[in-house]
Amino acid sequence: MSRIAGVFKNLAERNESALITYITAGYPGIESSIDYIRTLARYADMIEIGIPFSDPIADGRTIQYSSYCALKNGISISKIFGMIEPLNLGKPIIFMSYLNPIIAFGVEKFFKKMKAAGTSGLIVPDLVIEESGILRDSAQRYAIDLIYLIAPTSDEKRIKMIGEISEGFVYCVSVTGTTGARERLPADLFSFVKKVKSIVKKPVVVGFGISDTDQIKALSRFVDGVVIGSRLIEIIQNREDLNLYLKKFKEATIRSCVSGHL
Repeated sequence: MSRIAGVFKNLAERNESALITYITAGYPGIESSIDYIRTLARYADMIEIGIPFSDPIADGRTIQYSSYCALKNGISISKIFGMIEPLNLGKPIIFMSYLNPIIAFGVEKFFKKMKAAGTSGLIVPDLVIEESGILRDSAQRYAIDLIYLIAPTSDEKRIKMIGEISEGFVYCVSVTGTTGARERLPADLFSFVKKVKSIVKKPVVVGFGISDTDQIKALSRFVDGVVIGSRLIEIIQNREDLNLYLKKFKEATIRSCVSGHL
């Protein structure tokens, strides 16, 4: 059982969904991002760390801005590995990277460094199943969970295919668009999630657009985990009380505290 799978198993026994928090490596500064990662680890069940890229096609304005700032700060993949390796957070770390930076760094070298740094998973938003062999073999060799996205437009055949190949969990994208905090979840999101869960036997996680405790509570009745990213970047930008928000977000994943019906 992978480390990620073990977390989902333990959370299920406690009747909780996973809180997966996202931050861009190197934002707002290289040293300060390390401090923020440590803060996230106090509350989150897993931490997703974004590797900045100059053309983040799946990301909205907030994460695009954080990537731009991080690149201006001089962040690099090598520096990110140097940041992560000594942290020893006790929580699974999942990298989010586009394909080009991994290929430029060297696929085998990238996964070898991931293993040495103690990371557990990788999400590549522009990687399609049909072309994923370029990463899949190395991911398996170094015991890194390669996690695939399922879009709302996916048919049952494709959902089944992704569910079979994805490791750790499947990542349901809540909207057909880019990341970014949204005031409302799409009306058809819950039917989409129920369809995925009826087909996929692995944990199902939802991300893109989740921004408040009410959304987390509603989703936690149905999914195994939620990802919150752009809203956290906004909290950091606005110098709001990150600890307070994280505490509330994690509390919202405890299903015994969730009442009512859709």
